Order: sequence, then structure tokens, then C-alpha cells
Amino acid sequence: MATFEEQFRAATERAETRLRTEPHIEKAHYDPKLGRVVVSLSNHAWFAFRPEDAQGLESATDVELKVIKITPSTFGLHFPLLDAFFDIADLMQGHFGTRKWMAVRLGAAGGAVKSKAKSAAARANGKLGGRPRKTAAG
Repeated sequence: MATFEEQFRAATERAETRLRTEPHIEKAHYDPKLGRVVVSLSNHAWFAFRPEDAQGLESATDVELKVIKITPSTFGLHFPLLDAFFDIADLMQGHFGTRKWMAVRLGAAGGAVKSKAKSAAARANGKLGGRPRKTAAG
């Protein structure tokens, strides 16, 4: 088993490599006019997201969203008044919360569209016996 010093050295090397090779956060603020958290990255790109799309920020006030801290690694955002943390790589990939939270959010929207065409198609499909059964490949 590696000693603490070896583990610390390896972790430090990984962090230094990540800082050299991945965009990290330089500035972050909440813009109430846009209704977005705006993040400025080291590669001169900007990233913005709606707080209501992020776990822990859904019902935050403008005052709570104004206080944003960049984590010491410069890869994370911390909203101390809300006790919410986000990794910039996750946010940029569209991961605004835990898997379970995201599944609930996406599931709530799935199948919610109602239209005459969709209703008619569902009725017609039901008259035909519903969905075809899966056949075993082989």
C-alpha cells in the first residue's frame, strides 16, 4: 500500500496535469438580468446555465445566487449560502445534479407532450394489439 506521501504526490501530479490540460474557472457570477450563472474559463470561453436547472439552486433567490466561490482546485463552483457544489466538467456535459435527481427531472418531462396526433396514434396502436413483442435473437 502506498504511503501518505506517495498518495499526496500522485494526487498533486494529477491536479497539475488537469490544470495544464483542461479549462478551469477564472471567474463566476450570477447575472439576474439574464437569469444565468455565468462562468469564465481559462481558455477564454464562457459557460452559462439557468439556476433552476441545477440541483440545489432550483428555488434560490438572487441574493443566494450572488455568493459564488471558486473551489481551490479552480474546477468547481460553491454556492455557500445554499451548500451546493458543482464541477465545471460535469456542468459543461449537462450534468446539473446527481443521476437520481437528473432522472427524476428528465422523467417528469418524458411523455408529457399531449397532442391530438399522439392520442390518435396511441389509440390506433392499441387497436392493433399494442407494441409488438420482442423476439429472441438466435
